[in-house]
Amino acid sequence: MNIVKKPGLSITNIILFISIGILVIFVAFPVLLILFNAFFGGGTLNVKDIVSVVSNPETYQALLNSVFIASGTTLFSTIVGTFFAWLVTRTDLPFKGFMKIVFLVPFMLPSFIGAIAWKMLLNPRAGYINRFFMDTLGFSDPVFNIYSYLGMMLVETMYLFPFVFIQVSGALERMDPTLEESARISGAGLFTITRKITIPLVLPSVISGALLIMLYSMAHFGTVAVLGMEHGIFNIPTLIYEKIHASAGNFQSIRTATVLASVLIISAACIIWLQRKVLGSGKYQIIGGKSFRPVELKLRGLRYPLLFICLGYIAFTILLPTLTIFLVGGLKTYGLPFTMENLSLANYHFVLFEWQLTKDAIFNSVTLGFAAAVITMFAGVMISYVLVKMKVRGKGILEFLGVLPFSVPGSVIALGVILAWSGKFGINLYNTVWIILVAYIARYMAFSLQANKAALSQVHDSLMEAAQACGATMGQTLKDIVLPLVRPGMLSAFFLIFLPALRELTVSVMLYSPATRTLGVAIYTLNEDGETVYSAALAGIALIIIVLGQLFIKKVLGAKQQ
Repeated sequence: MNIVKKPGLSITNIILFISIGILVIFVAFPVLLILFNAFFGGGTLNVKDIVSVVSNPETYQALLNSVFIASGTTLFSTIVGTFFAWLVTRTDLPFKGFMKIVFLVPFMLPSFIGAIAWKMLLNPRAGYINRFFMDTLGFSDPVFNIYSYLGMMLVETMYLFPFVFIQVSGALERMDPTLEESARISGAGLFTITRKITIPLVLPSVISGALLIMLYSMAHFGTVAVLGMEHGIFNIPTLIYEKIHASAGNFQSIRTATVLASVLIISAACIIWLQRKVLGSGKYQIIGGKSFRPVELKLRGLRYPLLFICLGYIAFTILLPTLTIFLVGGLKTYGLPFTMENLSLANYHFVLFEWQLTKDAIFNSVTLGFAAAVITMFAGVMISYVLVKMKVRGKGILEFLGVLPFSVPGSVIALGVILAWSGKFGINLYNTVWIILVAYIARYMAFSLQANKAALSQVHDSLMEAAQACGATMGQTLKDIVLPLVRPGMLSAFFLIFLPALRELTVSVMLYSPATRTLGVAIYTLNEDGETVYSAALAGIALIIIVLGQLFIKKVLGAKQQ
């Protein structure tokens, strides 16, 4: 039976046009404005100004700092992530299942809250660890200065190593052990096999995870803002923030910010290209076509020493800073010892129920996160439908625009929406909650696309064809068949956006006004203003919300999959 297509604007065309409009307005337009303002002055290419900005000692130092901190963080994170991935997948380490879960916990925790905790612990003068060594053990100088390049690298490593851990663990679990068995038969020792065969075979996964860390660290605001800015250490995102907020938005500061943002865009593009080159080279094909069980290295006498190393790392990098946040949040005054006389729940009660600033911040974060999650969830469904189910030219461009905001730094997205929606083009959202919402929609679009694309890919075209053959319109088919089937993907997209938006800092700190502080901004600004106990109390509340939210997601999504 031939179906005659009537001319006119069909629902599929409407979906296509809305999808293009969303990506152009929310993503392409702000990013193009950054590049235009950076490279063109007065409508013409102005290389002289670009060179002047980049060669300025202040901006040049920020560029060097970004590369240096990101390189050190990448190196440390790669070593730590690869080592722990090897332990939990290729050895007989006790409690490996528990370890695999715990090593992913840093993904749940905001790194800037961790930086605040380590600031409390390792401040050269007032840090609890340094004071213990100097006052109790008689040290004349602090044992460690957290306000240093090494300090920032180590703090970022604690929260970024899971990028490598996840990539390498997956590769090691799927790797064909034939080559390792052959080497063992030839007389090679197990450590030699690991060093000369296993690690080289998973090298693409190691490099891929390392490049993700480099990309994230180059764009990272929180750790450097907390530990570096007040001591004169800036990276590109913190310098962009400083230029925008300290110079009253004058033309030169905006120009400097757009040039720096363009450097981040170009750096991100190069890193993403290099990652795809590594993963797409096919040089090391380590996954066979049959199932197998990876060969385990017998640790023998090293089993429990290595277990204690893992537990010590978890205690030092996760439990210690988290416990510090909650304890400091309960102190009457920052700096007092942690005794029962000095601890109470008064700060938590004040922050939650009495202080209007933090009540507004929690309200703003919840409403912004909810609104961004709902809007982006439905927008992602439409765009994913175009990408998965429609045969139109240029789909690759749409997909690129959808993931672009996640591939570039949050500070770039924030600067782009400032340029786009501050009145120059007839719409002024600056200093309102709406500009943060616009930035969130752009920032988290990739989350929605990935979840909804996966769900739509599982809906067979024959279901839609059968519905239309029975007389259903395209609108009825989408409402009664497609949407119910992709609902788990939509729900997943909602939570993937809602929780990160609750703790978001990099975008919000560039866009907030006194009336539009978010939870992340309130924690950061309270800490910068010296309200340490209130900052810690609010950070503790945020951690509880985040952990409960993650547990709720696992329960809901687990129930949906059963």
